[in-house]
Parts: sequence; structure tokens; C-alpha cells
Amino acid sequence: MLPFMALLLAFALGFVSGLRAFTAPAALFLARGGIAGIVLAVLAVAELVGDKLPQMTSRTSPPALIARLISGGVVGWFIAAAHSGPAPVGAIIGVVGALVGAYGGKAARIAAIDRIGAIPAALIEDVIAIALAAFVVTR
Repeated sequence: MLPFMALLLAFALGFVSGLRAFTAPAALFLARGGIAGIVLAVLAVAELVGDKLPQMTSRTSPPALIARLISGGVVGWFIAAAHSGPAPVGAIIGVVGALVGAYGGKAARIAAIDRIGAIPAALIEDVIAIALAAFVVTR
């Protein structure tokens, strides 16, 4: 059985995956060190830039959602394994977090666009994703 804190961390990092597919794994692998973290960080920056482009597809379209679910599952798996728990449970919690992040983030962003505009809403979402990922991987 995973400790509650590990479940919470897996959910939170999965939530970040729902907001930005590459940010959560980039943060996790940067914290671990190595070339994988650098490669994922470059992909995360590209995603952050690409997200602002008008031709970007919705995060809930099948390819984007599948990428977010896989990302959430992977980070949840690693969080659970780091806490000596059953990795499949962590993966499931990460996927649930990614679903909440994808759909909740989309709803929040649409509401924010109506109030402050598209680019400020996207930038706020970026800050939330990066800050939450940094918070989780430093625990």
C-alpha cells in the first residue's frame, strides 16, 4: 500500500501532465539527473511555446489526451516506485490526475480567456504547471 503522501504526489504530478504533457516528466527526470531530463525539458519548452499557437489542437482531442494520460501514468509509476509502493497503483493515480488536469485545466482556461485573454490565461496555466511540478519533485 502506498502512503497517502505518495498517492497525493502521484496525483499532483499526473495533474501537471494533464495541463502540459511534457512538463511533469521533464521535472521528474531533471530532478533525477541525466540526459533524459534535458531532452524532456527541451520538449517541455517546445510544448509551452507551441501551446500559444492558434493551430494547436485541443488537449482533449484523442492524440493529445492519450499523450497526457501516458505522461501521467509514467510519472505516477515513478513516484510510487520511489516510495517503495506498487508502481501500477501509482500509474493509475497519475492517469486519474492527468484526466482531472486535462479537463479541469481546459475548463479553467476557457473561463480565464473570457476574463483576461488567451495569452495571459495560457501563461498563468504554464506557471501553475511548472510551479506544481517543481513543488512535487522537491518533496
